[in-house]
Amino acid sequence: MDLTSETAALVALLRAGQRPARVYSELVEDAGSAFAILQDEQGLLAGQLHEAAATELAHWTDQGMRVLTVLHPDYPENLRAVHDRPPLIFVAGALEPSDARSVAVIGTRKPTAAGVASARAIAEHLVQSNYTVASGLASGIDTTAHTAALSNQGRTIAVIGTGLHRSYPAENAPLQREITDKCAVISQFWPDATPTRQSFPLRNAVMSGLALATVVVEATRTSGARIQARLALAHGRPVLLAESLLEQQWASEFAARPGTHVFHTPAEVVGIVERLTSADALVA
Repeated sequence: MDLTSETAALVALLRAGQRPARVYSELVEDAGSAFAILQDEQGLLAGQLHEAAATELAHWTDQGMRVLTVLHPDYPENLRAVHDRPPLIFVAGALEPSDARSVAVIGTRKPTAAGVASARAIAEHLVQSNYTVASGLASGIDTTAHTAALSNQGRTIAVIGTGLHRSYPAENAPLQREITDKCAVISQFWPDATPTRQSFPLRNAVMSGLALATVVVEATRTSGARIQARLALAHGRPVLLAESLLEQQWASEFAARPGTHVFHTPAEVVGIVERLTSADALVA
C-alpha cells in the first residue's frame, strides 16, 4: 500500500480507535502498516473508514497541508526518536533538512524587557550559527524568538497547540501566516481543533522532541516552559536555563538535574548547544 493510503489508514485509526494516540505510533511502526492495524481493529468496517479518511486527507492536501505519519520518510527524525512521538503531524509550509538543527527558545507570555532582549539575542545567535529557532507561537518570549529569527533571514518553526486552521493567540495570526509562507508551522491536532488545557503540554512534548535542546529564557513555576523543560529531560535532550531564573525554586531545582545547563549571556547558548549536540538526530 502506498504512503497516501497508509496515511489515510492512520487517520481512520485515530478517528475510530479507542487507544491513546502514542500507542498507535508504536503499533503502526511495529506492524509497518497502519492499514493492517485498521483491519485488525475494525474488521469489515475498515474499508469504509479508510475511504472516508482518504477523502478527508485529500481535502487537507488541497488546502496546502502535509500530513506526515511515523511511517513517512519525511517525519522529523528528532521527533521520531522520542517515546511520546505523535503518530502523525500536520505541516503548513515546508520543513527543510536543516531543521534537524532546531533549538527551542521558549518562555513566559508576559516577559520583562530584559527577557525580550535576551530572547531576541539568543535567536539571532542561533540563526547566525545555522540553527533553526523553534517556539510555540505564544505571546511574549515565543513571539520574540520567531520574529527575531525571521528578521535575520533565518529558519523558524512554530509548534502550535491548536489545529492549523486556528491561531492562538488571535493576534499572532499574521505571524503564523508569515511562518507558513517562509518556514513551517506544525500541529499534531486535527486542523479545526481549538485550544484546550491538555493541548499545550502535548504541544510542548512535540517541540521538545523536534529540538536538539530547549532554552528557557523567562518562566514561572506554572509556565508551559517549565513543563517543556521537564519533558526535554525525559527525552534525553539538554535544557538551558537563563541564570536569572535561578532566583526561583523550580529553576534552581532543575539546575541540579543531569542534562540541565545554566547560561549567563545569549552568546553562551550556541557554544553550549554545539558542545552538547550534533547536527544528526539525537537518539533518546
